[in-house]
Amino acid sequence: MTEALIVVNFKTYATAYGFQAESLGQMMAEVNTNARMVAVVSAFDLSAVSSIDGLEVWSQHLDPVGKGSHTGWLEPDAAIERGAVGTIINHAEHKVSIDHVAKLMEMLPEGFPICACAADVEEARALAELGPTFIAVEPPELIGGDISVTTADPAIVSDTVAAVKEVNSNVRVLCGAGVKNGKDVATAISLGAEGVLLASGVTKAVNPMGVLQDLVSSI
Repeated sequence: MTEALIVVNFKTYATAYGFQAESLGQMMAEVNTNARMVAVVSAFDLSAVSSIDGLEVWSQHLDPVGKGSHTGWLEPDAAIERGAVGTIINHAEHKVSIDHVAKLMEMLPEGFPICACAADVEEARALAELGPTFIAVEPPELIGGDISVTTADPAIVSDTVAAVKEVNSNVRVLCGAGVKNGKDVATAISLGAEGVLLASGVTKAVNPMGVLQDLVSSI
C-alpha cells in the first residue's frame, strides 16, 4: 500500500483560520511520519498555509466555473495559483451534485488530487464511477462527534472500500467522522481504508501537536 493519508479539514474553526491556520499548518509539517499529511484550508488561507515547507495543502471546495462573471464562486485556477494542490468536494457541509463533481474534474489539471466525500456506500459507488483520486466516506450524523465511524459503524468503511474498488480499483478510500486518535486510524486501515479525513479532533484539541503525533503513531 502507498503511504497512509492524514487529511485535516480546518473548516472555519476559530482555532484554524488566519494566523491560527498557519500555526496549525506548521505543526502538521513538523510531525515526524511517513504518512502523507494534508491540510484542507479556507480559500482565504491558501496562500499563507501553502507557503509552509513540507506541507500539502488542499482547498475546501472548488466550483466548475471559468474566468469571467462568477461572483462569489471558487474558480479552480485561482485556487491553484494561491497554492492549492488538491481539493475536497461534496463535503456533508457543502453538498453538490454529481454533475458538479464531474464538471470540476474535467477542469482540473492531470494529477490534481480530488477527494469526493460520500455520506454512504451508494453515494460512494456513484462517485467512484467518475474516478476521483479519493473518496472519503463520512456518515453525517457522526461528523464532529465523539464516536468514530470505525467504532459506530465499521461496516460502512469496509463496505465502501469493497463497493468503490469494485467500480474503480484505482480510487483510494478514506474514512472520516469522529476520528480522534491513532487507534481510530489503525482501525480504519484494518478495515481497508487508506487514510482518514478529520477536523475537530485536531482543530479543537487542547494539544493539537500531541493529537497529530498520536494519529500517526500506529502507521
